[in-house]
Amino acid sequence: MTESYETILVETDARGVATVTLNRPDKHNALNGDLIAELSDAAERLAADDTVRIVVLTGNGKSFCAGGDFNWFASNVEKSRAERVEQSATLAQLLRRLDTLTKPLIGRINGPAYGGGVGMISVCDYTIGAEGSRFGLTEVKLGLLPANISPYLVARIGKVHSRETMLSGALFDTARAERIGLLTEVVAPGDLDDAVERVVRDHLQAAPGAVADTKALIAYVASHDLDTNMIYTADRLADAWETEEGIEGINSFISKGVPSWRVK
Repeated sequence: MTESYETILVETDARGVATVTLNRPDKHNALNGDLIAELSDAAERLAADDTVRIVVLTGNGKSFCAGGDFNWFASNVEKSRAERVEQSATLAQLLRRLDTLTKPLIGRINGPAYGGGVGMISVCDYTIGAEGSRFGLTEVKLGLLPANISPYLVARIGKVHSRETMLSGALFDTARAERIGLLTEVVAPGDLDDAVERVVRDHLQAAPGAVADTKALIAYVASHDLDTNMIYTADRLADAWETEEGIEGINSFISKGVPSWRVK
C-alpha cells in the first residue's frame, strides 16, 4: 500500500512494515512546514492502523535529513512572536508523535543528518547508519539552539555527550555516533537494506500489544523513582497475564506452538 504525499513517501508491505521516506532529495530532505505537517499526519495514520506493526524511517537521495530548511527559518523570522512559537511547536509536536509511536520505529540512516535530522534519529527505537555518514548539532554555528530536539537527544546520548556535540557544532562520524549511542549499529552502505531487514524480522517475532505496552513501560520507568516503579511494574505484569496475547504466548510456549503474531 502506498499513500500520496508531496514531501514524503509511505509504503506498507504485506507484513505490516511501513517505510516512511523523507522525499526532498534536492534539499537533502531538509525540514520545512510542509514536510513536518505531512510526516505528522503519516505518523498519526500509522499509529491508528492496527495492520501496521513496524515503521522504518529513512531518506531519499544522499542525505537522511539536513535539519531545518533555511527558507523556512527565514520565513519564520518575519513572523510575529506568537507565530514563531507556533511554528517551532510544530517540530516539537512531530518529535513527540514519533517518540511515542506505539510501534517500533527503526531508523534507516542512509546518509548525513544535521540539527533536526539528528533529532529524528534520536526518537527512533533502533538506528542503523551507513558508514561514511556525517552528523552534527550545528545550530550554535548559526546563532541558534537545538531546542526542540534537545529532550530526545539528551535522553538518548546523555548530558556529557550532548555538551560535547551541541556546544561546538562540530561534525562527527558514524564511529562516534555509534559510540555515544546515537546509532545502534553501523554498516557498509551496501549492507544497509539487509541490516534493516534483519532488525525488522526480529521485531516481527514480538506481540504488537506487548510492544506498545513495553514502550509505555520504558517511558514511565525512566521518569519515576524506584518505589513508584515497583508498584507500577507489578500492576503491568499482572495486567499482561490477563491479555489475549499473554495467554496465547504462555500457552504456545507450554505446548511448543507458535503464537499468531510471529512472522517468518
